[in-house]
Amino acid sequence: MTDAWYVDDRCTNCDVARQLAPELIAEAGGRSEIVRQPRDAAEERLLHAAAFACPTRSIRHPSRRPAPELDPFPMRLGDTDVLLCGHNSQHTAGANSYLLRRPGGTQLMVDTPRWSEPLAARYEALGPVTDVLLTHRDHVAHGRRYADRFGARLWIHEGDLDAAPDADRVLRGTRRTEIADGVYAHPLPGHTRGSVLYVADERYCFSGDSFYWSRTTGDIEVADSVTWYSIEELAASLARTAVGLRFEWLLPGHGDRTHLPADEMAERVRRLAERAREQRPRPVDFTAVRW
Repeated sequence: MTDAWYVDDRCTNCDVARQLAPELIAEAGGRSEIVRQPRDAAEERLLHAAAFACPTRSIRHPSRRPAPELDPFPMRLGDTDVLLCGHNSQHTAGANSYLLRRPGGTQLMVDTPRWSEPLAARYEALGPVTDVLLTHRDHVAHGRRYADRFGARLWIHEGDLDAAPDADRVLRGTRRTEIADGVYAHPLPGHTRGSVLYVADERYCFSGDSFYWSRTTGDIEVADSVTWYSIEELAASLARTAVGLRFEWLLPGHGDRTHLPADEMAERVRRLAERAREQRPRPVDFTAVRW
């Protein structure tokens, strides 16, 4: 084996590493692959970030382990109030999770990274976490544990309540609900019966698995092949919710993040709602997703 970074055979093709180092890691044969070795310290740091985020720890180097001091998480996303938690969990199919910082120094956690007491302490060191917001049933795995560790309230929608029956707050129906000052839950049944968007300050949209930014199409898309509940219901949800929905940052559980002007984002969501109405049910196949 050469002295070079590589991806081992535990890779589940979750796309997390490709999001963090898209110039260095690409998809090949149904999994991630290192397509170019780092040329400088900045690119070396990108591979360390991918290694710390990878849920199967598949981003590796034969002669050294990822250095703890190079762990960038939680990592601030641009000039925002959002931090990417990293350390994605196999129990949520490698979904991204986020910390949203609020005025006064408190935080909300949207979905969760893998469980670890040192990680919980690291997140909490940035400020008290008052709420853990679950976007849908696929991402509940560590919600209760983090909420208990932080002394926070755990939120989920009634449509997915059987996946987290011990939640402290249950969202109901399809009307938007204020979670905290400037933070609203928008129920969006479709991917699952209880899927929810969380929108903060008309700037940040945490979309769970309802929609995402596709590197393939350069647009906002729904993953119809993994819409577990109903593509027709998702289309209806988008049509209902797109009216008046404003945000600048799209922050999904799976798929790429992106930042666009609010007017452009609103127009793209409107067009997505139109496209979704034309889609028809198809067999669910996770391997068919191309984020």
